[in-house]
Amino acid sequence: MELPVYDEQGKEVGKISVDEKILGEKVRKKLLHQAVVNYEANRRQGTHKTKSKAERHGSGTKPWRQKHTGRARAGMKRSPLWRGGGNVFWVRPREYRQYMPVQMRREALKSALLSKLLDKQVTIVDKLDYKEPKTKRFATTLKALKLEGSSCLVAPMKSEPNLLKSVRNIDRVRILPSSDLNAYEVLKHKNLILTKETAERLAEVVHA
Repeated sequence: MELPVYDEQGKEVGKISVDEKILGEKVRKKLLHQAVVNYEANRRQGTHKTKSKAERHGSGTKPWRQKHTGRARAGMKRSPLWRGGGNVFWVRPREYRQYMPVQMRREALKSALLSKLLDKQVTIVDKLDYKEPKTKRFATTLKALKLEGSSCLVAPMKSEPNLLKSVRNIDRVRILPSSDLNAYEVLKHKNLILTKETAERLAEVVHA
């Protein structure tokens, strides 16, 4: 597949060939679903907790006798049926983390990247060299690439502090070095911006 390469002004400066075979023959939707569920589960803290009737404050004494009062039977004020009582199906802190083998994570990343390529949601930029942080400069680049206001994931080959500082304050735009790319982040953002170096070394990225 041939993709155009743009400079920061949005002008086409060349083309690059991307071998789709590196990313697999098809988009594996079930694997992508499993990967997204895995990443979402691993982000959960699991610190939620509600009180049972044993943990509620209040007397355990029977409020009134069982019979001959005309009232419904009651055993204690902490009953779930009473206001301020305990929860029937109380929640306890738990671990939500799921395990996913490295090979499956790699295959999921391949499918996610392939889906972006097939949907024409990948933009290749020649280079993003920043000697100092300039948010306005990157915002201008997004506008030139007609990606202003849309959800974007920027993936340079390696971590660059000045580029990170230029991107992080722009709404709906996130930056991740190629070594940190995963299926969840690729699918979460509508557009994927790759540097030319990242696109040329795509085989290394998906096997990292």
